[in-house]
Amino acid sequence: MTSPYSHKATAEVAELQAALKEHGITLPSLGLDLPSVVMTYGTPLVDLGNCNLDTARALTAALRKAAGR
Repeated sequence: MTSPYSHKATAEVAELQAALKEHGITLPSLGLDLPSVVMTYGTPLVDLGNCNLDTARALTAALRKAAGR
């Protein structure tokens, strides 16, 4: 059995991927945390995964720009 939120979580991960792509950022390991998806209680967790230094810099720059810094 999976979390009743798993479909919403999958859609949210897709939205996050699309928003990151708008800034030229790809997190190759982005996805759902599988153990949290199969739990029948609570909401699934998003696993942001790993990225290289260039991606980390791009993500930092995009967040700072969005924050107006």
